[in-house]
Order: sequence, then structure tokens, then C-alpha cells
Amino acid sequence: MQLSAEIYDERLTAPRSWWVITALIGVSGGLILLPLGPLPMLGGLIGAAALAAVGVSSYGSARIRVVAGSLVAGEARLPLSALGAPEVLDREEARAWRTHKADPRAFMLLRSYVPTAVRIPVTDEQDPTPYLYLSTRDPEGLARALAPEKSAG
Repeated sequence: MQLSAEIYDERLTAPRSWWVITALIGVSGGLILLPLGPLPMLGGLIGAAALAAVGVSSYGSARIRVVAGSLVAGEARLPLSALGAPEVLDREEARAWRTHKADPRAFMLLRSYVPTAVRIPVTDEQDPTPYLYLSTRDPEGLARALAPEKSAG
């Protein structure tokens, strides 16, 4: 019995276009300081690019894992016994659950650049969170990863 084995692991990295924008922010930081000379320009280029890269990297470092009988999604860690059956959401359903169907009490690991998601009801009566909304590029894979653990528990 391998309780510590990872069953599912996904990192929601930022799209490549965001890194192009990061480089452009660096260039604009350099251009702003260009009138002050070449060294301030170089400092502006490096500083602005570094700040933008830190922002993109931290936003894109969200991770979803199913490991050791728990679902770990961003800052949330819940035992699988406290979760209901996952619902795979296609592009349109995911948009609906992000907007007009959304419950403000829900935990949402939402990334706008990921069109699909999984909605997982929280069955623990002590938890006020009605469901988890998790953006994922592989909603079927995440749902499959949660299903064997639920039947084994």
C-alpha cells in the first residue's frame, strides 16, 4: 500500500505570451531610464524584467496534487474523505461556474488562461466551503486520480 505515492501532479504555469510581456516590461523599464545614461538604462532593464518575472512566476506556480489520501490545491489541503465526486467542467461550464453560478464561499484555484476545470463538492459538514473549483488542463485526469482514492478510502 503506497499512501505517500503521488497519483496526480499538475503545475499551472503561466503561458509563454506572459513571458514575452515580461521581456517587454524589461525593455520599457530600460527605455524609461535611457535619458539618465547607459548604466541606469541597464539597471532599469534588469530591474523591471526581474520584477515582472517574479510576478509571473509566482502567479504561475499554482500546483494541484493528489497525494497520501489528500488533495493539495494551492494553499488548500483536504482529505479525500471530505470530498464528493468530482465534476469535469468543459470550457462553457467552467466559465459559468467562474461567473454567474459561483458561490462566494467556494475555494477557487482559478487561472484565467486555463479554460477547463473540475468542481469538487466538499462533504465535510464542519467546513463552510461548498465546493472546490480547480482550473486544470487535464480535468479528466484529475477526476480519475480522485476516483480510485475515494473507493479505496
